[in-house]
Amino acid sequence: MTEETNGATAPGADEGQQALKMQILAQFVRDMSFENMVAQKGLTSADVQPEMQVQVSLDAKKRQADNQYEVICKFKVTSNNKATNTALYLLELEYGGIFHIEGVPADQLHPFLLIECPRQLFPFVRRIVSDVTRDGGFPPFNLEMVDFVQLYRAELARRAEVQAASGEVAN
Repeated sequence: MTEETNGATAPGADEGQQALKMQILAQFVRDMSFENMVAQKGLTSADVQPEMQVQVSLDAKKRQADNQYEVICKFKVTSNNKATNTALYLLELEYGGIFHIEGVPADQLHPFLLIECPRQLFPFVRRIVSDVTRDGGFPPFNLEMVDFVQLYRAELARRAEVQAASGEVAN
């Protein structure tokens, strides 16, 4: 019988299976842009009914060092005035992390990188988005928690659809 602690195999339980090890080595803003259309166009904030849209995309790649990976979370936050459909602001943020990961089976590494790693970075992204929108003269925008599992599944479904469509064209 194998004892498990936090999902990792206990030391000495099974020498063939390595315990999961994850460490965040660095975090950074790779790119950020905030466009305040209200200030640029000299609009007044009277009768503003903001409507928010958030788009999220993820990217991960292996680094040259053993067991190191870079994960980038890309957020695009758009705020429009619901009443007039005019843009209020646009925030684009690419936030990255460098992770040292050991003990994840090869077939589970891709979902781990695109689910668990962004989950670890998300609180920092949320704080940056809140601070930037507040410093831009708007109420702080607090991102709702992102379901990275659902996002991953949607991307797999999209890729399968594209592959199926390209397969049909090839036939």
